[in-house]
Amino acid sequence: MKKLIRMVFVGCVLCGLSACANKQESSVITLNYWTHDDPARTELETRLIAEFEASNPSIKVVRTTQGPAKLIELVQTAFAEKRGPDIFNLSIEHSYSYISNARVAPVNPQAAGYKNQQAIYDNYLPEILNAVTKGGKIYGLPLEITNWCIYINKKVFRSVGLDPERDYPKTWEDMVRISEKLVIRDGDVLIRRGFDFRYPYYLVAFVPMVEQLGGKLISDDGKTAIVGDAAWIKFLTFMQQWGPSGKNLGSPTYKNARNIFNKDNNDIGMTATGLYQQGRIEKDNPEFYASKEWMVVPFPVFEEAVNNVPACYYGHFLMVNNDIPKEKQDAAWKLIGFLLSHGEDYLKDGGNIIQPTKVLLNSGTLKNMPYSDVFISDMNKAHMVYYGARSAELQTAIRSAVESVMLSGVSPEKALATLKAAAQAIIDEN
Repeated sequence: MKKLIRMVFVGCVLCGLSACANKQESSVITLNYWTHDDPARTELETRLIAEFEASNPSIKVVRTTQGPAKLIELVQTAFAEKRGPDIFNLSIEHSYSYISNARVAPVNPQAAGYKNQQAIYDNYLPEILNAVTKGGKIYGLPLEITNWCIYINKKVFRSVGLDPERDYPKTWEDMVRISEKLVIRDGDVLIRRGFDFRYPYYLVAFVPMVEQLGGKLISDDGKTAIVGDAAWIKFLTFMQQWGPSGKNLGSPTYKNARNIFNKDNNDIGMTATGLYQQGRIEKDNPEFYASKEWMVVPFPVFEEAVNNVPACYYGHFLMVNNDIPKEKQDAAWKLIGFLLSHGEDYLKDGGNIIQPTKVLLNSGTLKNMPYSDVFISDMNKAHMVYYGARSAELQTAIRSAVESVMLSGVSPEKALATLKAAAQAIIDEN
């Protein structure tokens, strides 16, 4: 009888321990964080997340990375199937639709480490948070703000007798002339390009070229798309001449110039990219980085420019899924607040990422980085990339127009007519 009692007692204890274990396990909040791949940032965030989990044992973070283009597609598909990630970051032109469609949760200031919402505004540069503010609430916090300037491989310049410090391109016409000297061909195939564009990013770098000529993507009242026919025709004609059927200086069919610049393989002379590229050069090719055989110059303008407009700056904002429970949302904002409290670490160790806080942008750390003055100068003259509920569709329409004149022999006039009709339909529906 006593043995039976002991067995029952032990069984009850084990059941109780099991129930406690199950309860403890179920009380752990798992956060799925999706972000674009970046080796330097991955190394930093892996360390920071480990620190966060050690201080918050009830929260586990699963960090998943994808290439930028793939991430856009995966996030869109996941939200369409109501299984979006708990935390994600995309550039604002791709993420604003999640705000306008109420798919992301407003920031919980206290969970993110702020006294109130005004304290968040006070922490950042004016207007940075406008892109993620709706109805008086903030729906995302900036992981990074980026603008592009022109990186130059000095050795490639000198190989054709050019002095990079003096002969770098100030205008787009200069870019053509210099690229014609730098280019190496095998028949019609480009073995070395002088420069080539970042073709997927039409809103960031191509629309400013139109704005330099006096055109606009959208009218000031927001009702008309593709404003200023003459400017758009000049731009499309320039791209037609740049491509395979023109001067054959570059094409969307080649590998992204930014992705090959770091290798220093004599296959690209110049590329448009951000301050973050420096960290990637140092990681991918330490010898090239240390050689100082690279430099950075401002974004060019057309000789006939009526506006001095550099490439747009754009933000990657960390956002939280509005469909997850409130307790999980608060845990997500707690993680985001912790990550973003390490701005200097992101700048120094995370791939030269600039978080647009007032403190960081006035820091000696940023000001002492190579060519940071070039980026800051251009950023001060630039504006935020166009964002809206259907900005991604507008970008696709511009892409179709550019690729049609470059690759399909469509005239700039016909491409413009098609673009205007498509863009206007998008604006009218929106």
